[in-house]
Amino acid sequence: MDLYEHQARELFAEHGIVVPRAEITGSPKQAREIARRIGGRVVVKAQVRTGGRGKAGGVKLAADPAAAELTARQILGMNIKGHTVRTVMVAQPVDIAEEFYVSYVLDRTAGRFLAIASAEGGMDIEEVAATRPEAVARIPVDPAEGVTTATAARIADAAGLPPRTVDVLVRLWEVLVREDALLVEVNPLVRTRDGAVVALDGKVTLDDNARFRRARRYDEDDSGHDPLEAAATAKGLNYVKLDGEVGIIGNGAGLVMSTLDVVAGCGARPANFLDIGGGASAQVMADGLSVVLADPSVRSVFVNVFGGITACDAVADGIVRALDTVRLTKPLVVRLDGNNAARGRAVLDGRAHPLVEQVTTMDGAASRAAHLATTP
Repeated sequence: MDLYEHQARELFAEHGIVVPRAEITGSPKQAREIARRIGGRVVVKAQVRTGGRGKAGGVKLAADPAAAELTARQILGMNIKGHTVRTVMVAQPVDIAEEFYVSYVLDRTAGRFLAIASAEGGMDIEEVAATRPEAVARIPVDPAEGVTTATAARIADAAGLPPRTVDVLVRLWEVLVREDALLVEVNPLVRTRDGAVVALDGKVTLDDNARFRRARRYDEDDSGHDPLEAAATAKGLNYVKLDGEVGIIGNGAGLVMSTLDVVAGCGARPANFLDIGGGASAQVMADGLSVVLADPSVRSVFVNVFGGITACDAVADGIVRALDTVRLTKPLVVRLDGNNAARGRAVLDGRAHPLVEQVTTMDGAASRAAHLATTP
């Protein structure tokens, strides 16, 4: 579960990390009052569970309380990557001398955590990482050892961070461990003109498996989740929204992950991850198609099924029944293979829907779906 920035900052403060004074509100008039209490000049920041807020216009400096009210009115209601801004954080600005980037993230493949840090933090950190990877240090962290003062000093030295950041690096590790987090990120971590080290922003992802130990964190407002993900969850679907144009439906997480890679290799971007699991009833297919088609960025849908316990003819029957309840508005490419694949293809041929076409190979189907999604 991703926390809002203000929730992440609350965690930081609880663990002794300095953050600027701030309050949240959903009212422009209250934003004016908060600015007055803080001191007049403030930063107004959209509170949504996604990145890129600054470049989207969701973070702005306001010179006085009146400007804070106007700015909050402009930001509230914005759509940032599919997330509607319902609250803003009104924060005290700081006099920045330097900006850094620091994070701890779980490296599942290696079975350890990874410390990522750079002396060049801020909104362009992704560009820095892409164009000058040597400017971003990546230091493995042994979970059993953790981040001691000595480890934090090595991380700071590798990234070119000043010695004053060492204590913050240790405390951020404490946040990750004590709060059962999978990701803890500060961008930017800044050194102010008077030498203080302050976390200006924060991103924390909690481990859902630890929900029973962190009920308070999970019980807070859930309105910031992507609406399509919320709709899929309500239908019992395993769905993750991505930034692409090819909707993906498959049976089995491994197959779906492979499908994402193959579609990307064909020059298109997957719009989602949707695993319908071992069953593909008419209702499951209808629910899956309704969620995928509700994404306005989707231009084609790729259904990739390998029949095993659930036979392909049962999957095809589910698709046909779903087409009776869901209005298909985008081309649907279906690849069926495995148990009863020939019967499944015959079922779809019998339906003869004008927007449904079949391709027998995974690569061929991916290529076709990518072509349909990227051709004007």
